[in-house]
Formats: sequence, structure tokens, C-alpha cells
Amino acid sequence: MNKLVLLGIFIIFNSNPTPNFIKEFNNLKGEKSDLIFIKKYENSTKICVEAYVVAVKMRQAKYKWNPIKKMAILNKYKNQLDSLIVQYPKNIHLRYVRLLIQEKAPKILGYNKNITEDKKILQIEMKQKDSTDYLDKYIFKNTSL
Repeated sequence: MNKLVLLGIFIIFNSNPTPNFIKEFNNLKGEKSDLIFIKKYENSTKICVEAYVVAVKMRQAKYKWNPIKKMAILNKYKNQLDSLIVQYPKNIHLRYVRLLIQEKAPKILGYNKNITEDKKILQIEMKQKDSTDYLDKYIFKNTSL
């Protein structure tokens, strides 16, 4: 009985809880919730949080009617995300967000050139036991991995 209690305590204290920004990102339902998310997290200095803010800002293009504005928004934040990945090439959050966007983006946009690369890096990173293990379930659920 004591071993069972100790095992339970060990599991509770050694599991990494999912950060709120991850839960919120994966539960966004439209423009209003997107804007609330952006406002709440856009001043964060954490790269992992910035990845999701950039993704949600990029998604704002779908709420615009003018195709020129849509492309301007997409390109601005696509470039920002790609730049972050150049700076932090092994960041699992950045790779997950870009894979998620590229798999859902219309082929006509041509934003799908890094899918294979991102999948490969995510597969390597997900094999490692680390502080981002909570993210694995979202990667499997929301991407083709």
C-alpha cells in the first residue's frame, strides 16, 4: 500500500502539466477568442509562447476579405515564424506550430516546403524524455505525425 502511495506521489510531481497557453491555443474557436489570446500573450518574452502568438496572428488573415491584406498578413507572420526557427532550430513549439500551419494552409499559398523537415525534427525531439512531453499528444492529434 505504501509503495502505491509513493508511486502516485512520484507520478504527480514528475509529470509536466500542460501550460495554459497551450491549452488555450488548442481551444481557440474564432476571431474573438484569437484576439483575446493575442492580447493576453503577445508581450511574452518566451519563445515557446511567441510561436503560438505568431500562429494566431497569421490566422487573422482568414478574417480579412481583401486578398492583398490576407497575403500581407500571411507573409509578415510566415517570415517572422521562419526567422524564429532559424534562430531556434530545435524548438519543438516552433516546429509544431509551423507544421500545423503548413499542413492546413491551402496548397496555392506555397507554404508547405518545410513539412518533411519539421516532421523529422519533431519525431527526434518527441523521442526524448524532457519538459515538453505534454506537447506530444497535441502534435499527434493535430498533425499528420
